[in-house]
Amino acid sequence: MQAIFDLVRDVPDFPRPGIMFKDITPLLADPAAFAECIDALCAPWREQGIGAVCGIESRGFIFGAAMAQALSAGFVPLRKAGKLPPPVVGMDYGLEYGLDRLEIGTNALAPGERVIIVDDVLATGGTLDAARRLVERLGAEVVGASVAIELPGLNGRARWGGTAPLHALASY
Repeated sequence: MQAIFDLVRDVPDFPRPGIMFKDITPLLADPAAFAECIDALCAPWREQGIGAVCGIESRGFIFGAAMAQALSAGFVPLRKAGKLPPPVVGMDYGLEYGLDRLEIGTNALAPGERVIIVDDVLATGGTLDAARRLVERLGAEVVGASVAIELPGLNGRARWGGTAPLHALASY
């Protein structure tokens, strides 16, 4: 597994000074490494009866869509404000470098539907927490979340609410 994360490139001071951006582009460009990554992200959820994978815009779409196909589940995008046609519900949240908003279509998930949430990186946890609250607001059941990379120094795991497991493949 470590070999695939050797493909993740650090980009200092992007998108703002003081941020160490994790560039997953080289990982995505390597078909074998990307396939291994998707398989590992799906592993905890294979026998969980997942109905939908919710991928967080934008890099969570890449992992989430591939995971949905591998799990024979639907894919539901969690979008930035103004990107989905109405009706939508939204949730504001804080980032390590500002504020943002996630939205989901009001009928994108069925009440009680078993859902996992996917993103590329867990940093401060604001995005993942907002995604969880949006899914729960629609009445779906959050079975858990998967992220490719966790930055434990930013303590984002502490913001993951509820009792559902949070699965991270690598920590930096």
